[in-house]
Amino acid sequence: KAGQRIGMRYIGKLTTGKVFDKNVSGKPFNFLLGRGEVIKGWDIGVAGMKVGGERKLTIPPALAYGKRGAPPDIPKNATLVFDIKLVTMK
Repeated sequence: KAGQRIGMRYIGKLTTGKVFDKNVSGKPFNFLLGRGEVIKGWDIGVAGMKVGGERKLTIPPALAYGKRGAPPDIPKNATLVFDIKLVTMK
């Protein structure tokens, strides 16, 4: 639900397969769901998940970093692919 603090594990890749970011060990990546703390594709894609759930999110540029990208790792107009696992929810 919107407003819940979510803890995630993830691997983020470009459609070429190049990994640009990951969180697979240590402290999970935390954010408040539905509050704009992450790219829109994550707020949409994580909604409805349960602890232990896993998904593959393919996020178009309009729901990610769009025309500006996130230099140097994410080019402009990039579609992003995330393998995610929800590990905590408060």
